[in-house]
Amino acid sequence: MPFVNVRTVKGLLTDQQRNELQERISQVMLEVEGKGNPDFAKYIMVLIEEHDPAAWNVHLNTLTPQAVDQLAASL
Repeated sequence: MPFVNVRTVKGLLTDQQRNELQERISQVMLEVEGKGNPDFAKYIMVLIEEHDPAAWNVHLNTLTPQAVDQLAASL
């Protein structure tokens, strides 16, 4: 039973992007681990955890909400 956990910074994904990410990850797991068997889909779990920017440290710098906003705007 595959369990995929994605951790990301809160505020970067829209609801639509989050749903698309879950669907695409599930599809890859179905194709690879489930060998394309559609019955395998019921066992696939995908969890997307979104954490506050202050919980992240990148290159010795704690992310700020402003840095996340700038990153999101550049995507």
